[in-house]
Amino acid sequence: MADIISGENLTQENIPGTTVDLVAQFGTLWEVIKAPLIVPLLQFAVYICLAMTVMLFIERLYMGVVIILVKLFWKKPEQRYKWQPILKDEETGNLSFPKILIQIPMFNEKEVYKISIGAACSLSWPTDRLVIQVLDDSTDHTIKDMIENECRRWASKGVNIWYQIRETRVGYKAGALKDGLTHDYVIDCKYVTIFDADFRPEPNFLQRAIPFLEFNPKIALVQARWRFVNSNECLLTRMQEMSLDYHFTVEQEVGSATHAFFGFNGTGGVWRIGAINEAGGWKDRTTVEDMDLAVRAGLQGWKFLYLGDLQVKSELPSTFKAFRFQQHRWSCGPANLLRKMVVEIIRTKKVTVWKKVYVIYSFFLVRKIIAHMVTFFFFCVVLPITILVPEVEVPVWGAIYIPCIITTLNSVGTPRSFHLLFYWILFENVMSFHRTKATIIGLLDAKRSNEWVVTEKLGDSIKNKRSKPKPTLAPKSFKLNLGNRIHVAELGFAAFLFFIGCYDFMLCGHRCPELLENRETELVYS
Repeated sequence: MADIISGENLTQENIPGTTVDLVAQFGTLWEVIKAPLIVPLLQFAVYICLAMTVMLFIERLYMGVVIILVKLFWKKPEQRYKWQPILKDEETGNLSFPKILIQIPMFNEKEVYKISIGAACSLSWPTDRLVIQVLDDSTDHTIKDMIENECRRWASKGVNIWYQIRETRVGYKAGALKDGLTHDYVIDCKYVTIFDADFRPEPNFLQRAIPFLEFNPKIALVQARWRFVNSNECLLTRMQEMSLDYHFTVEQEVGSATHAFFGFNGTGGVWRIGAINEAGGWKDRTTVEDMDLAVRAGLQGWKFLYLGDLQVKSELPSTFKAFRFQQHRWSCGPANLLRKMVVEIIRTKKVTVWKKVYVIYSFFLVRKIIAHMVTFFFFCVVLPITILVPEVEVPVWGAIYIPCIITTLNSVGTPRSFHLLFYWILFENVMSFHRTKATIIGLLDAKRSNEWVVTEKLGDSIKNKRSKPKPTLAPKSFKLNLGNRIHVAELGFAAFLFFIGCYDFMLCGHRCPELLENRETELVYS
């Protein structure tokens, strides 16, 4: 009995259920399953990620080469297509100008409604050949009254402006745009221009864009480039500017020059109403009604034209919450649209096989799905885990060289922000988590696949608040609001990556002397 209860048997290592015992058991289990199970699965995941990385690299390199050729050798749009200014005819007067419909969809746009309505009403086009339609789905009755009064103010100046509301928000933006085209006063309109509530076109916008549609009957869409009035507001807006400038400078330009096809950006563009009707009109089956219409019109054989030098001022989301909701919609929608249209794309006979391949592989698969997934799974999940399993081989070209080239190519759209490239990489890694989650939701057509949250727009409110002196106010009660301030998922991944980094640092510290000793031994024997 004395031997059984001796002090040697009462050490922590020999007591079942203790922390040390559990750690030892876990370590033993890990060693048992690592070689036959963990290593092969992780190596397979590495190969899949490398394949996606190569696909993305080839796509980026292809677009980089094409955009250089476009800038150096391609003719300007005015030379590739027939273009001439539309002038007033001496006999028919303003009838030589096609009748244009301007649609401005709104939803509780308190801060920006005056800006967009004023910019639309100031467009240089004959008043009797221009119809402005404010599609107000606001739920705040005070804001509704403000928008309606603004429309009446411009109507009193002789502007042909209509204020339209609906009973319900069925279909959201797509439903509002579709409903707007059903009114009797737009029957004679040949083209429709769409501006979101924060967009501010220059007065000569229609004079620049409409001739391409008027004198080229096969063109269905003319898309302008977005410029951002608040890009310098904070680091968040600078990061967004870098991503969107690449989209417009490279992706839209390449699509327009090579296939006369690209995704409609939802605003800042002019559509031929006949092309909209032929494609089946606006549909609300996804959260990217603009891309849905563009793909269907493209499959009908219509051509699109992107004008990089025709720019429209707009606003970027300046809060992380608003940006996350926007990115969910922009990532979930294309994946969901591919799920619903892939068979239709394959079966259509009005376009070439090459264009079908371009739409499915390049436009959807690589840019809208793989680009999000490889950033998250490879750099935020698989690569960090390989630190714990050194038996898994990851080639340097796939982990360092190709990603560096892709990142450099992505930065060409905004040269002034090149010094922020390091922060942009971290920012994109964070957002890749949300984009990947949204993409999977869209592919599975899950519950949140049709979630629509209007992006909050602040207009000049921030600028006005900064310029005005702050009045003396009573102290406000402090609200912690942890739900909007603490993001558990992001913090969880941050803790995981921090642990991996510390583990790798400590492992290298133990390995370096051993590696140096082995190297010295090899040199002695050689």
